[in-house]
Parts: sequence; C-alpha cells; structure tokens
Amino acid sequence: MNTNILDMETLALDEEERALVIIDQTKLPNKAEYLHLKTQGEIWTAIRDLQVRGAPAIGDAAAIGIYLAALEIDTDDYVEFARRFHEAADYLNSSRPTAVNLSWALNRMEKIVQGAKDKSIPEIRTLLRDEALRIKQEDIDICKKIGEHALTLVKPGYGLLTHCNAGQLATAKYGTATAVMYLGHKKGYNFKIYADETRPLLQGARLTAYELSAAGMDVTLICDNMAATVMKNGWIDAVFVGCDRVAANGDVANKIGTSGVAILAKHYGIPFYVCAPTSTIDMNTPTGADIHIEQRPAEEVTDMWYKERMAPEGVKVYNPAFDVTDHELITGIVTEEGVHSFAKDFSCEIQI
Repeated sequence: MNTNILDMETLALDEEERALVIIDQTKLPNKAEYLHLKTQGEIWTAIRDLQVRGAPAIGDAAAIGIYLAALEIDTDDYVEFARRFHEAADYLNSSRPTAVNLSWALNRMEKIVQGAKDKSIPEIRTLLRDEALRIKQEDIDICKKIGEHALTLVKPGYGLLTHCNAGQLATAKYGTATAVMYLGHKKGYNFKIYADETRPLLQGARLTAYELSAAGMDVTLICDNMAATVMKNGWIDAVFVGCDRVAANGDVANKIGTSGVAILAKHYGIPFYVCAPTSTIDMNTPTGADIHIEQRPAEEVTDMWYKERMAPEGVKVYNPAFDVTDHELITGIVTEEGVHSFAKDFSCEIQI
C-alpha cells in the first residue's frame, strides 16, 4: 500500500451522518478502511477492539462519541439529560482502563454539561460539539509542539528507535513519539528509524513501519528481541516512545515491552524520551504500581496472525497490554510545554 497516512484522517466527526468516522486499524497495513460508527455500542467496541487506539486518539474518539450520545438523548429536561449523559460517559469509559485520556476527555465533556444548567438542550449539544472538535484540534497542535521540543534533542542523521505506535494513527495528526520524526523529515534530517514490531499485536510492524515508510522515511522493522543488538551496534542515538498514563512520581505506563527497551537504553547509555501531552499526566495516580494494567485475551498470543494455533491447547497465557517504566530510567518527558526531568516527588524543571 502506497497511501501516505498523512493524507488520511485518523478520526473525524460526520455531522450529516451523525457518525464517528475512524480508520479501522485492525485492517492495516493491507487495507485502509473507514468505519462509520453511529451507536454507543459500536464506539465502545471500536475502542475495546483497538479499531481506534492510542491514548490521544481514544480521547478524541470518546469526545466525539459522547457528543453523538447527547444527540440521542430525547428530553428537554436538564436533569434527565445530565443523568443520561453521565450514564453514557460511564459506559464509554469502561471500554479500556489504562489510557487516562479516555476518562480525561469524557470528564471534560461532562464539565460542559455541568456548566450549562441555564442553557437549552440544543444549546448544550452545540457546546458539546464545539468542545469535541476543540479537543481534536488541540491534539493536533499539542503533537506538533511535542515534535518541535523533541527536535531540540536530536541531530540530523540520528538513529532513532521507537516502540509500538505513537504515530499519527494514535492521534489526530503527527503522533507523539513520531512527531519528531515527521517534523525532522520535513527539515531533511534523514533519520535512520528502527521500529520494534511490538508483540503480540504488532502495532510497530503494522502501523508505525507502515505510516513512516508511506511518508517516505528511512525505517527498519526489527523484532522486539533485536533492540539490544541494534543498540550495541551503535545504531541508536535516542529512543522516543509514547505513553498511556504518567503517574505522579513520573512512572510511565506504555505498551508492553517499553520497560525492557528503557532498561536496555540505560545499559547502553542511550537517552530514553517519553512523548506525552500533559493530559496524560495523572496526578491522582501516585506511582506506576497504582496504574490499572489492562489484561488482553489469551488468543492474541496463541492464535492471532497464524493460520493454525501456535501454542499447545490448555497452556496458560499472561497477556498484559502495558508495562510500567520506572521514572529513574527516563531521560525526559516531552510535553507540549517542553522537555521535563522528573524527581521522585514529580517536581519538574523545564530543560529547554
């Protein structure tokens, strides 16, 4: 497939159809297919089944999704509207537990309703639509700022390694960890990029390698267990990853395997950067140990991608979707506000 992913919207609101339009990421890279999701059940399933994924994109989708729910609440009574809106928000919030952007976006939409008690229901719906679109536009602007800050940490010709997909497909545009790559590519930095395949769902292989190569970048796909070798070879100058939640002490939850990459980077003296919007920072979660780690179905390990089952029947499977990287392993967290280094009490200093 030669489609440049930058020419495609990860997700959008179709007001005429009253639908959330998303790229079905489970079909990539072999098929670029848009889904038009109209019901709360469809949107819940799309988030749960990773048809839309990536913390910022999940937040964008949730904001648009709850706006669509508001359109279906048939009442002129504010109290009844607010009650049913809250029920819909709780339902969407139950789709995935780890990415804080999901609850963050829904809470932001609920605040619109809570602050509009003197408005008519049609006026509240308009406010909700505007807020949902604002959340999406802010995502684009934030990712670009993250990329601009990250560019101060690299030089032309650098070898960069990334894990999972924190690219445009995980956001509305640019990505978080890949924003530095997209902006650097435009400036002719000629990065040599290495993408971990990211088992068991292969987001690095199916999504990151796809979108970066489609954008014309020099990207090499490696198996997860090859990261140490490319680092030892001296091919990696910096690691950039995204994240789904930052705890108050600076620990970070990201796709399973991230912690191992951070440990390797520390061993080989390679800077390890986490790229995340400030909305991903959860001050209500004290440490990484307090982050609820999503457990995925065993079939993702034993059956997915194979014509025949690749593990013995009855074998036990442990399949956490995320792991936690200790803050001591992180060189810096890049947000839209700058590059931060975090002490154990999460006090931060802007480095740039």
